[in-house]
Amino acid sequence: MNNKTTLGVIIGNRDFFPDRLVSEARTDIIALFDKLNITPIMLDEQESKLGGVETFKDAQRCADLFRKHQDDISGIIVFLPNFGDERGVAETIKLSGLAVPVLVQAYPDELNKLDVARRRDSWCGKISVCNNFYQYGIKYTLTNSHVVHPSSPQFSEDLLSFVAVCRVVKGLRKVRIGAVGARPGGFNTVRYSEKILQRNGISVTTVDLSEILGNANKLTKDDAEVKAHLDKVLAYAPKGKTPDEALIQIAKLDVVLNHFMQENSLDATAIQCWTSLQKNYGCNVCTSMSIMSENMLPSACEVDVTGTLTMYAMQLASGSPSALVDWNNNYADDENKCVLFHCGNWAKSFLPDIEISNAPILGTTVGVENTYGALSGRTPASPLTYGRISTDDPKGVIKAYFGEGNLTDDALNTFGNRAVAQIPDLQGLMQYVCRNGFEHHVVMNASKTAGILKEALGNYMGWEIYQHG
Repeated sequence: MNNKTTLGVIIGNRDFFPDRLVSEARTDIIALFDKLNITPIMLDEQESKLGGVETFKDAQRCADLFRKHQDDISGIIVFLPNFGDERGVAETIKLSGLAVPVLVQAYPDELNKLDVARRRDSWCGKISVCNNFYQYGIKYTLTNSHVVHPSSPQFSEDLLSFVAVCRVVKGLRKVRIGAVGARPGGFNTVRYSEKILQRNGISVTTVDLSEILGNANKLTKDDAEVKAHLDKVLAYAPKGKTPDEALIQIAKLDVVLNHFMQENSLDATAIQCWTSLQKNYGCNVCTSMSIMSENMLPSACEVDVTGTLTMYAMQLASGSPSALVDWNNNYADDENKCVLFHCGNWAKSFLPDIEISNAPILGTTVGVENTYGALSGRTPASPLTYGRISTDDPKGVIKAYFGEGNLTDDALNTFGNRAVAQIPDLQGLMQYVCRNGFEHHVVMNASKTAGILKEALGNYMGWEIYQHG
């Protein structure tokens, strides 16, 4: 994800503090934003006193400016080089009408510069600004330290985390998910509420699996699109022992799924697999799902719509692909390790030894020859963020849990897509998952972004969030 972020900027000012602090802040902001590839939308120095926001007129001008750029602005940051005018800052956001995340920064004072010419009092001013936000019902994010200079590495971390929060919120408020086929009869665990999702801006477009398979069966190996998609599949992963006939089936299905996504402007999909696809079409869809997930269009199996929603949220937070996995096995007698597993649809980023293969477990009932397209590969050691979004229909809410750990290189002699996870207090986490009715599916991402997800989904989306550890 290399899209340049645009943030609205409010520089707070108060008339009895040194004005030069506003000019210095402006220089700091421009330098920092240029370094981090962020576009600032803020008042010119001619539009208000030094481009700061102090009076109600300043607030009106700044709010008008934000509205003109409302399609671009994904968040607002408030800088307080001095105490700032609490009303001016709050009124700007209220008048703008922008419902975006807001970060509040305050400059630190220096002990040898507490005279009238250099005194800031931003420590105190930040409390007043936040108090006004609370009164106005404006949701906001805080820096890790109460006061922090924009030029410090710590603030750069705060700002980049905030940009990720903005990405998650903006993305989830307009995400479109495709549900391909019916939920498999044996998977009550992936039930979800379309209505609760829609109330939160998340749209689900459904299609019967028969339409997808019917359209795929109309294609032939000689069709130009099929040849192009076959080349794409073969370029993506070694075919191993997969027969040419199965590769043609995979390519035809890939063509139709891509058409469905493009026609409906979808950001993610959840696809019926177990076991209709194998019985009625003769292959697994895992390879296509992996390609989509690797290209930041996450795809989950078993029509797990909230699973793929979790994948999408995590990739927005981290800027890297996610994978849907099962909480699958204990790892010997280690209470803080477990095996993560799935038939074979993880993004290529997780599988340096990727190969197109089959699904032995599924093959015991449908025939292994009908399961080609599942991927094989072991995920090596990496950082880990895990989590799950779910609709809680009895409560009428969306809930989620997130946490962090590590994937390890511990020995694991099995097949499919597989990994070993080490998670602090894993037993306590499993207690939470089971007692709160979460699914056996979880999502993993090679990042440390649980805090970003908690802030975005809990503070701004208003969902019930548990962060483990």
